[in-house]
Amino acid sequence: MLLSFLIQTVVISLSGVMAPGPVTTATLAQGSRNRWAGTLIALGHGILEIPLIFLLMLGFAAVFEYPLTRTAIGITGGLFLIWMSFGMLREIRKPDFNPQAVSSRGPLMTGFFLSATNPYFLFWWVSVGLNLAWRAQAIGWSALVLFAVVHWACDLVWLTILAFSAFYGANLLSRRNQKWILGFCALALAGFGIRFLLDAFYSDFSS
Repeated sequence: MLLSFLIQTVVISLSGVMAPGPVTTATLAQGSRNRWAGTLIALGHGILEIPLIFLLMLGFAAVFEYPLTRTAIGITGGLFLIWMSFGMLREIRKPDFNPQAVSSRGPLMTGFFLSATNPYFLFWWVSVGLNLAWRAQAIGWSALVLFAVVHWACDLVWLTILAFSAFYGANLLSRRNQKWILGFCALALAGFGIRFLLDAFYSDFSS
């Protein structure tokens, strides 16, 4: 029973982890000059995610039922992503452009804040994630702990692979091509930020 549940956890977790989003984009951008950026982003993500699992089990999920909470998270996340985007674009435009300055700035904190301000990550946990956590607890508290570790391990493995791929791929590129790639990542982050803001305001006005 536990084994089949953990296999299902891995499949569901990877389907969410591998979906393109802000964390994926930030990992590619920072991983292009720091091979361990994905590992550090996953650690920052886990610092928030693992305690969140147990808080949700204790009834914290009710907080996300308030429209004001959803709106605040969306606005904060949108502004944070746009701020990251402008920072990357500003560095790219400098005459003394240094990819290291763009891509290796605080991956641990990036993982934490991108998770804390991503409404889709939080709502996934309130819905799909919470259901899985309940099923794990029904097996036993040790199963819940194992579920949390296995789920986070999926993040760790995938983001580490992404960062390593970006790092070794970037070393084969010219500085001009690195600018193009980082510029694309910056625009993608801005796009996610605008989407967060629009969804936040739409949710606010439609509630």
